[in-house]
Amino acid sequence: MKTLFRGKHFITLDDYSREEVDSLLDVSRYLKMKFALNEPHRMLQDKTVFMMFFEQSTRTRNSMEAGITQLGGHAHDLTPDKMQLSHGESAKDTAEVLSGMGHAIACRNCFFGYGEKNQLGNNYLRELAQYSRIPVMSLQDDWYHPMQGLADLLTIQEKFGTNLKGLKICISWAYATSHAKPLSVPQSQILLFPRYGMDVVVAGPKEFPFMPEIVEKAKKNASDGGGSLKFVDNMEEGFRGAHIVIPKNWGGFLGVKPPKGQARVEYLGTDEAKKQMKTNLEKHKGWICNEKLMKITDRRSVYMHALPADRGKEVVDSVIDGPRSIVIDEAENRIHTAKAVMALTMGGRP
Repeated sequence: MKTLFRGKHFITLDDYSREEVDSLLDVSRYLKMKFALNEPHRMLQDKTVFMMFFEQSTRTRNSMEAGITQLGGHAHDLTPDKMQLSHGESAKDTAEVLSGMGHAIACRNCFFGYGEKNQLGNNYLRELAQYSRIPVMSLQDDWYHPMQGLADLLTIQEKFGTNLKGLKICISWAYATSHAKPLSVPQSQILLFPRYGMDVVVAGPKEFPFMPEIVEKAKKNASDGGGSLKFVDNMEEGFRGAHIVIPKNWGGFLGVKPPKGQARVEYLGTDEAKKQMKTNLEKHKGWICNEKLMKITDRRSVYMHALPADRGKEVVDSVIDGPRSIVIDEAENRIHTAKAVMALTMGGRP
């Protein structure tokens, strides 16, 4: 078991070895047991985590804030309107200032900034980490969502055991219109799951691809981890015989604009791009998880979703509320895995 985590940034699970991820899962299970038994576990007494949210959040915000409270610490709930970010303060200055006041910086910034050095998404988190003297934790960016990936893996192990070799998992695109959903959740899943020997099938229309560099890295992870990665262009092929299905929308980054006050760059969120995105969405309204598709999965199959799901678009109510759905278990595990990440990076062995 790896024990040297203090001060380590948490931006993508690809920065963590398989043994380190296993340690995170072990601590998650330990803290979940403590929570179930109502036993105090104030491992981060008087520690402070600064939570910077550029977007709305339910599971991530509450799992982090409740988690640090249960660990004996405190969270500062920060949004751009509460900081000088709206006046153009750099990630460097923010990181250096907060580093002197607390014990971790946790940030969600999903605004898509592919290939640009700016205050968008993963680039912003990487710049925070470059200048921070305390651990920086990703609460989701435009590339990765490691907190969700870790909770998903814990949930899968709870349902299928720790030996996941040969388990077929379908990550499928699904129709949605509620908001522009980033690539980060499914990209984190294709990077992580094959490392544990799972056979991952991605089903999606050609108009909604993943980032090429992520796909190449995921293929290497599959080769190294004994899993596999395959891409198909229809839901039925992906669902057939699957043990786990995760139908979720992605690719809506084309319709997102940078937050007010942020640097303006050559950006994908143009009117033309948004019009094309809407056209692409409407071409695939039939991509919905329903009972018919669930019938061709493995008899032990489960339905997962990071939530919130577009009911009636991504999935029908009878599936998400049905006996195969484990979305509530998946959501609960967000707090246990978040606590593990904080306990190890903020207070673990130096």
